[in-house]
Amino acid sequence: MAQNVLVTGGAGYIGAHTVLELDAAGLRPIILDNFSNSEKFVIERLQQLTGKHITVYEQDYTDLYQLKSVLSRERIDSIIHLAGYKQAGESVTEPLKYYQNNVSGLTILLQAARETNVQNIVLSSSLAVYGNSSALPSTEQSPTKTTASTYATSLQMAETVLRDVTRATPSLKSLSLRIGNVVGAHNSAQIGEVPHSSPTNLAPSMTSVAAGLREQVTVFGDNYETSDGTCIRDYVHVTDVARSQLRSLAYLDGVTGAQYDAINIGSGKGLSVFEMLLAFERATGVKVPYAIADRRPGDTPATYAKIDKAAQLLNWKPELSIEQALADAWKWQQSVGRGV
Repeated sequence: MAQNVLVTGGAGYIGAHTVLELDAAGLRPIILDNFSNSEKFVIERLQQLTGKHITVYEQDYTDLYQLKSVLSRERIDSIIHLAGYKQAGESVTEPLKYYQNNVSGLTILLQAARETNVQNIVLSSSLAVYGNSSALPSTEQSPTKTTASTYATSLQMAETVLRDVTRATPSLKSLSLRIGNVVGAHNSAQIGEVPHSSPTNLAPSMTSVAAGLREQVTVFGDNYETSDGTCIRDYVHVTDVARSQLRSLAYLDGVTGAQYDAINIGSGKGLSVFEMLLAFERATGVKVPYAIADRRPGDTPATYAKIDKAAQLLNWKPELSIEQALADAWKWQQSVGRGV
């Protein structure tokens, strides 16, 4: 397997957990992060958990000259790309920000990779690329329909760019991992999700309310055409997601020639907001209050997917339950208290 792996966004939520999995597998992760959506204390904790020095470049991955310098200096074999912007609601009001980073930025990354002979690229995409699908669960053959957010549209475009560049580059192999809603934290409670503003994702909203930092969880809409009126999503533990990145590199190392594919990464089932609130109570013994608000721009009624292809190609399946994910998220919240 490739030895030197650049993790863009490596100090972020999924990135930090991925760094731990890469290190545990005997690989050398190198972090590139501009810390616009991550915290520098994470690096110290990663080094404590691994017992090793981790090389970190504090810079923007969209700077072609600096990126090529890093790829060459560190003899990078593979890139795990986790530096995309991911807030659906924000993307509706700031579309240029998402197109510039998630699409234009990727073209720069691919140019640098081609010019420095990087062999493998794993892109962090999302199940959101399926849009408001009427046939659930989605498979990799499901059409990617018109989406409700610029975030999802930018990932549709990013996947197309990656596919086309890979097909035109005989030495390059790549995967787009279409990831569900990521929840949980490392079992050490030393790293987890750190929202830079008031959390809008469900899991950190629940843990912050349980910790007394907020009064209630906001449920954005209870009048969707779903089983209980709330949005349904495919939730997956962050550690399982990190392991899927590692399995992706192993898969790409085993194939030859220009290779591109898209693979769903999730639990394989959907849970509504109300079901998640009940799961949190089961996992932690804490019942959190909630209030119903208007629907949020960028949301779709239901998104979840089949994960058979991940099992077949990557030998991957989720190992950690949603209750474990929520228990770990709560343990992380308790460890950080009101700050980090």
